[in-house]
Amino acid sequence: MKSALSLCLALVTCFSALADAGGQQPPGQTDSRMDWWRDARFGMFIHWGLYSQAAGEWNGKPTSGAGEWMMNDMQIPLSQYAKLEPQFNPVKFDAHEWVRIAKDAGMKYIVITSKHHEGFGMYRSSLTDWCLKSTPFERDPLKELAAACEEQGMKLGFYHSIMDWHHPDYAPRKSWNDIATAPPDFDRYVAYMKGQLKELLTGYGPVAVLWFDGQWENTWTYERGADLYEYVRGLQPNIIINDRVGTGQPRQPGQRRYGDYTTPEQTIPANGLGAGVDWETCMTLNNTWGFKKSDHDWKSTTTLVRNLIDCASKGGNYLLNVGPTGEGVIPEASVERLKEVGRWLKANGEGIYGTTASPFSRPLAWGRCTKKAGADTTTLYLHVFDWPADGELLVPGLQNEAKSASLLADPQKALKTEHRENGLAITLPRSAPDAIASTIALRIQGPPMVEPMTIMQSSGGMVALPASEARLHGGTLQYESGGQLDNIGYWTTPDDWADWEFKLAKPGKFKVSGEIASLASGSFEVFASGQTLRCTAPNTGSYTAFTRVNLGVMELAVPGKTMLSVHPVKDGWQPMNLKAIRLEPVVTDN
Repeated sequence: MKSALSLCLALVTCFSALADAGGQQPPGQTDSRMDWWRDARFGMFIHWGLYSQAAGEWNGKPTSGAGEWMMNDMQIPLSQYAKLEPQFNPVKFDAHEWVRIAKDAGMKYIVITSKHHEGFGMYRSSLTDWCLKSTPFERDPLKELAAACEEQGMKLGFYHSIMDWHHPDYAPRKSWNDIATAPPDFDRYVAYMKGQLKELLTGYGPVAVLWFDGQWENTWTYERGADLYEYVRGLQPNIIINDRVGTGQPRQPGQRRYGDYTTPEQTIPANGLGAGVDWETCMTLNNTWGFKKSDHDWKSTTTLVRNLIDCASKGGNYLLNVGPTGEGVIPEASVERLKEVGRWLKANGEGIYGTTASPFSRPLAWGRCTKKAGADTTTLYLHVFDWPADGELLVPGLQNEAKSASLLADPQKALKTEHRENGLAITLPRSAPDAIASTIALRIQGPPMVEPMTIMQSSGGMVALPASEARLHGGTLQYESGGQLDNIGYWTTPDDWADWEFKLAKPGKFKVSGEIASLASGSFEVFASGQTLRCTAPNTGSYTAFTRVNLGVMELAVPGKTMLSVHPVKDGWQPMNLKAIRLEPVVTDN
């Protein structure tokens, strides 16, 4: 995967691909082989290599970056890095156990590194000694994993790096490659890479996915990507190939974009990538892809489940990474969290597998929605993150007749529904069945009919203005999502501002608060109904350490459409991240 050193270039490449995602192959050419992948929604990524043996440390010094980028980030000469080879002996590797862990987590496919950027083959290649056959480990883990996947009904894919820091013919050659002497011959390298891919695609049974990476250096051209795509397709016609096979150099007008799906990394697109675009977010469980013994910053089960739901609600898949140790063991912290995700899916998986994107144009304030369409009936799966205190869930703008509603955790108990002017209201039990996310199956007549969404005041009088529903004005300000991110960020200039439009049903006085994270105290103003609050953002110590800040009191006296905006104060502004603004009615004693 990408290191901090290549982040800027990687982001340019990624966003170029996202912006041009509509250039995928026509649906008729991809649908038959993509059907299982679209239904799966959840897969396991595995980063495993020589770097796993080093565990993020070299000569007693920890790397500052990700474990798998250690050779590059610490500029380790290849002659020294090769000392890991005789140490690598993963005798605790158990292919059946790995597949069982993935199945217990509710995952439907596995993608494992056959070769990462270090160039080391994680199988017994006949084309090089820089592979497992030169280690004390006498088995072929990829062959064992292929057999275990076939036995347990799991799809298997390979991650294969185009970039290769070890091979003498890869260009551009790294300065710390102290083994190669002759000038590199990139055509010869490509022939070698194709040879390894032929080994993998002819010797390991049906391969479901080929996940390319490392395509961003200028030696990898559009033409080379197109040729590699067709070469792989010729070996296994039904294989699914990601977009990183051919996103090296910019294409010319009219040139086809190769790759069956798009691959956002460590982020979830705020509103998906549009109808007809297949995509998959890959993400780490902690902060590194390859095993790094010092990284204990694990995502919570709540974050993992909600990320999965978020991806599915936007029409995407979630490829969640584990980094096994040099002994071949998936860390227990990973296993525990995956087991908890699996527990949630066992009760609520109907609302994830085989679903398509939400019919709502933006994420819902209380959670997310997925759907399944039938002949005459559509099922909307309402994944509720924030259980309403008043026991009523509003599905905003939904006009269809409700046929039935029930919790997946208690399918026999019907929930009362009622049409309102602003959507469909569902009466819920007092408490949520699951604190992470409780899923309601709402069956409606026909395809969803949804009026444009307007932020509505709750029946209790509160107005929630989340970052995901703000209108952003300016050149740098943007919405950030994925992982712990769900906020307005990159607010680096006082010229940028944000606003929300909402419908006020019950006017009155409101306490205004904001969820803010910042590294310095700065000034901003909140405007609504001709009133202004002068506010100060606290220093929370981190741009992800959000705290709720009381901003003051406003009186909103006129019902109907209301606008609230947040503007920096130019002479006192410091960058801040904003997760939400909340208006809570002031309760007065009569």
